[in-house]
Amino acid sequence: MRGDTKPDVCVIGLGYIGLPTAAIIARAGCRVHGVDVTQSVVDTINRGEIHIEEVDLDGLVQAVVQRGLLTASTTLAPADVFVIAVPTPFAKDGNHTPDTSYVMAAAQQVAAVIKKGDTVILESTSPVGTTEAMRDAIAAARPDLELPGLGEGQPDVSIAYCPERVLPGKILEELTHNDRSIGGITPRCARKALAFYKRFVKGECVTTDARSAEMTKLVENAFRDVNIAFANELSMIADKQGLDVWEIIRLANRHPRVNILTPGPGVGGHCIAVDPWFIVHGAREEAQIIRQARDTNDAKMHHVLARAKALADAHPDAKIACLGLAFKANIDDFRESPARFVAAALAREYGSRVQVVEPYAGDLPVEFEGTGAELVDIDTALEESGVLITLVDHDVFKVIPPEERTGKKVYDTRGIWPDVA
Repeated sequence: MRGDTKPDVCVIGLGYIGLPTAAIIARAGCRVHGVDVTQSVVDTINRGEIHIEEVDLDGLVQAVVQRGLLTASTTLAPADVFVIAVPTPFAKDGNHTPDTSYVMAAAQQVAAVIKKGDTVILESTSPVGTTEAMRDAIAAARPDLELPGLGEGQPDVSIAYCPERVLPGKILEELTHNDRSIGGITPRCARKALAFYKRFVKGECVTTDARSAEMTKLVENAFRDVNIAFANELSMIADKQGLDVWEIIRLANRHPRVNILTPGPGVGGHCIAVDPWFIVHGAREEAQIIRQARDTNDAKMHHVLARAKALADAHPDAKIACLGLAFKANIDDFRESPARFVAAALAREYGSRVQVVEPYAGDLPVEFEGTGAELVDIDTALEESGVLITLVDHDVFKVIPPEERTGKKVYDTRGIWPDVA
């Protein structure tokens, strides 16, 4: 560690969380070396530019790169603190099994350069026990180092788990101001990680053990998923009974202890749509409500698709405008997006009749290739399409006045147009 006591930091994974995290750490005055497997991402960052859409991130990255505080490459460099922010997707077995291979690969890379006194922090959302598995991998690769929790002597390095709690579109603000749960393999590890996070986090940092911190992150997203599932199930019941779900929710929420969330076409993103399965994987018989919530939210996608197809079939001469592909409003993140699922299914079914409006996309995703569907702007869609299917509540869609929708058949899955039942 340098004489100014600010640690050198290596952030592994420069995606939606890793890059903002690296930039904020650099803004705090630490020298940050970012690592990513994609050369184009590395080149973009080293030019002071960004490869993802996030409010104010472009200016921050440009500033810290120009100051020499943030650099990127495809290989690790020695550091005092290693922050791992790589993906934890599903394995390709069709059973929603967590794939922690990226975490383990990062651990192996860290093991090659780690030295006595270093701290390793896993931020990737992970199944319970992953931090300990990461510790074990480093211990196997580096028998010359004493790892925490494996012996009676004083460990040479510290290992902890600290997940983010951020909302896309507000990532920089929330990385700075939200509370953090910091779980150490040992209390000493937690304190070391706490000292690091207090350099750039203004929210409260609460220490615990690694397994509890891992479960806390999963529980937070499962809680959201369960509550969204209630709203989505209610919307399907309302459809069957010919009721206006938005009116029902508005009235029910007048109860002082009721707060029903807003339904939509399903649940997307790499958090809420994925993390609950990590709990199910670890306690399949016990996680009944959590599993049912996942099934309900996935079922809502198919419910929306069926309603959209019925509307398209009822108006065979009309073009069909699918409004939005992102998993939530005003971002360019299409991961696990129910809107993307519905629009792509419609494109495969109706081909060139389908127009897709997504202001945060330069091209349609790969699954639209060969369908004949085209990416258009909102004005073109309003001029040419007779069927409008609202899948994402982007601001640009909310401000479309009723007169521009006159004569069109509308299926509003987000409730952004109060005049549409």
